[in-house]
Amino acid sequence: METKVTLFGASGHCKVIIDILHTNRVTVALIVDDNPLTTCIVGQKVVHSSAVDFNHLNPLILSIGNNSTRKMLSEKFKGPFARAIHSKAIVSNYATIGEGTVIMAGAIVNPDATIGKHCIINTGAVIEHDCIIRDFAHISPNAALAGGVEVGEGSQIGIGASVIQGIKIGNWVTIGAGTVLVKDVPDFAVVVGIPGKIIKYNKEND
Repeated sequence: METKVTLFGASGHCKVIIDILHTNRVTVALIVDDNPLTTCIVGQKVVHSSAVDFNHLNPLILSIGNNSTRKMLSEKFKGPFARAIHSKAIVSNYATIGEGTVIMAGAIVNPDATIGKHCIINTGAVIEHDCIIRDFAHISPNAALAGGVEVGEGSQIGIGASVIQGIKIGNWVTIGAGTVLVKDVPDFAVVVGIPGKIIKYNKEND
């Protein structure tokens, strides 16, 4: 893990990432946010991007919860990007973690799981063996994915959702809180309930 990191986005999600970095004794060198009303977060100064030379920064983490915004900013800034993995997360040595991804306290990532770039594996989430999580996805607190699940780009698995083994979830899908998913899900679908059912379709930037 890096020794100094820059964060872009001063939100509640940023607070959690700051805590992860401090737990690992990583210095938050700079926090950037373009909201003029945000000048400080958890005691640290926040600066506007107009005052920053992004060509001469420490490795960057996009500390923004919105999946499509992270994708847009990753294409704008190009990196280099850091990872943040809480010391109380359990991550197998046989798992692969992409750049820019953050893994919160209590999360479990088991062998041969592949986590893409700029993903959020939130507090207490379980990613079982052989799962594939594509770039910009968000696995919410206490969500559980059984072995061999695939989650597409930009998709969000809601708080406390459960996904049985081998399920394939498309790109930019939303799985509602507490949903029990027992069938594959196409791109852009919104799924809720027990068992999960499609209630509508979203666009990528919804």
